[in-house]
Amino acid sequence: MNKVVNKGANNQYTNSIFENIKHVDEYGNEYWYARELQKALGYKEWRNFKVVINKAIMSCENSYFSVFDHFVEVNKMIEIGKTARRKISEYKLSRYGCYLIVQNADPSKEIIALGQTYFAIQTRKQEITEQEYDLLSDDEKRFYQRKLTRQGNYTLQKVALSAGVKNMAEFHNAGYRGLYNGETADDIFKRKKLRYREDILDNMNEDELVANLFRINQTKQRLIRDNVQGENNAKAVHYEVGKKVRKAIQDIGGMMPEEMPTPKESLKELERKKQLENIKQGNPVKVK
Repeated sequence: MNKVVNKGANNQYTNSIFENIKHVDEYGNEYWYARELQKALGYKEWRNFKVVINKAIMSCENSYFSVFDHFVEVNKMIEIGKTARRKISEYKLSRYGCYLIVQNADPSKEIIALGQTYFAIQTRKQEITEQEYDLLSDDEKRFYQRKLTRQGNYTLQKVALSAGVKNMAEFHNAGYRGLYNGETADDIFKRKKLRYREDILDNMNEDELVANLFRINQTKQRLIRDNVQGENNAKAVHYEVGKKVRKAIQDIGGMMPEEMPTPKESLKELERKKQLENIKQGNPVKVK
């Protein structure tokens, strides 16, 4: 007798496979390890799956996305005996990176087709259209831009480390000094009159966050494109980009970042209020 499979249950089971191998870093960014995805997609040998990864990377390049944002090469140590360990190559993949992999994988495998649907739907959930953005409240726009800024800073730090940056605080301050006419992160903190351990980015309005996001992304692109090496060179690039972003704002008659008003409530405060409201309404609180 042929076994009847409930498609709804199968989809739920498949979703669990991909969710169970998902990781979240300290900045809240989701990622997957390629070797774990390899097993989930039914590829027995790494060499065969590596061919799929290479095709996905090519698709990423052809789409004019930064490969570094979606396919981060790392090394992992594995145990090959009771006392022996061996280094193996690995990738940390973004959700979009996983999507490109399943798009380039063997379509005859049922799990691949289900994976394509899963990652396509989940990738779309991470996006927001211009029309949808316009409908957001001012605070919601701040949350959205803060999320992009956090992700951008995470990627920029990875690129900076590859360029040889060791003192990350000084590297970030170089960018702030260029954009804020000499002000460091500590100067911005004091000017905004923030409390101990408050994050300056959580206390910026939408426009100030957008200016910083532009600085972050342009610095990342410069470091990669020019293959910048050395801590001092990387800091010089960050300062220069910050200064050029400032000049661009000035040239179009915009408000300088240090002149932009600080919101009355930080994003952390708004988040706490939202959690308290959820508790009052009996809704579950999402733990980050």
